[in-house]
Amino acid sequence: MKSYKLLQFLILLLFTQCYPAPKLAGQFTEQEFNAMATEMAQGDTRDIDVATLKATKEKVILLDTREKKEYEISHIPGAIWVGYNNFKLKRIKEIAKDAKIVTYCSVGYRSERIGEKLQKAGFTDVSNLKGSIFKWVNEGNPIVDKDDQPTEKVHGFNKSWGKWVKNGKAVY
Repeated sequence: MKSYKLLQFLILLLFTQCYPAPKLAGQFTEQEFNAMATEMAQGDTRDIDVATLKATKEKVILLDTREKKEYEISHIPGAIWVGYNNFKLKRIKEIAKDAKIVTYCSVGYRSERIGEKLQKAGFTDVSNLKGSIFKWVNEGNPIVDKDDQPTEKVHGFNKSWGKWVKNGKAVY
């Protein structure tokens, strides 16, 4: 009987070493977040990081490429909603083709795709915010709700993605 208990213990120990417990929301390193964001944003749109965006002195047009529900919960102040699933160029017909545009979404995947569409449509200065709104919030930057009021809520897309929100409160 003792050997059976020992065997159970060894199997459990082996299992926990091979399959560590999943991380909970907000429990990740900067390197883990950056690796995920880099993987998600692979494409032809150049990246811009949060610090560089904040230091930019020229006028920047921020385009939020998430769904309307996500945008209404929170967005970067001054951002224009353009959507993803139903993105249409006519939403930005007043924006000059040479305007400095930065796209963002939750982590960078959707904004990368919209950035590529903008470039194909002739926009010449398009960047994708690396890590997008999650990175923005995680670095302590402000977000606002649909009434332009400060909020801590950020739409986490779903619980699998919301785990990447460290600062602020992920909602779904």
